[in-house]
Amino acid sequence: MRMKKGGKRFEIACYKNKVMSWRNKTEKDIDEVLQTHTVFTNASKGLVAKKLDLLHAFGTDNQTEICHLILAKGELQVSEKERNMHLESMFRDIATIVTDMCVNPDTKRPYTVTIIERAMKEDIHYSVNPNRNAKQQALQVIKLLKEKISINRAEMRLRFFIPGKDSKKVKEKLIPLVKTIEHEEFSGGLELVCLTDPGCYRQLDEVISRETRGKGKLEVLNLKEVEESEEVL
Repeated sequence: MRMKKGGKRFEIACYKNKVMSWRNKTEKDIDEVLQTHTVFTNASKGLVAKKLDLLHAFGTDNQTEICHLILAKGELQVSEKERNMHLESMFRDIATIVTDMCVNPDTKRPYTVTIIERAMKEDIHYSVNPNRNAKQQALQVIKLLKEKISINRAEMRLRFFIPGKDSKKVKEKLIPLVKTIEHEEFSGGLELVCLTDPGCYRQLDEVISRETRGKGKLEVLNLKEVEESEEVL
């Protein structure tokens, strides 16, 4: 990565695939991002920056502090091919998050990732911002899509009925996929009313079908709209 400051160029040697993880705060160990804590004027040639130049440009010669600053605000040097691959991957990540968070209010079912990707390209002509994380951009995409297609940010309220003595074992497999259990009752089988993100619907349906050998039931009761103020980034 490089940064121009005080009329000079400074570079650090880092692992390209870790830089965005650091900026998105999913990677917290700087030693996993930096190859070395040294600041260079030309990293590929191994030319180390002079102490006086660092003091003049950054007001400190603490190389780790300067590395932090360049990681946060510097320019990542990547080839056009690498950049395009990263943008394509991020585009799909954004579409996947939108799919996980939203439903078609007419069918009360989630959209597929393919449909969301097509809408992002053809309806709102969305361009990925590589300096913002996918979750932030997904929330922006939802607002833009609302002007073009029928889509709502919502949680699904589902009712499960799991018959028989294995209901406790099946419940344990459902729990990681639900956000809130609103009602639980056992009467000849286990009945649960839960809230979940739309993106988990298919997985829940598969678990119920597989673990109960088709004897369990999954029913969509209604949708609980999520207000933007409830969303924490």
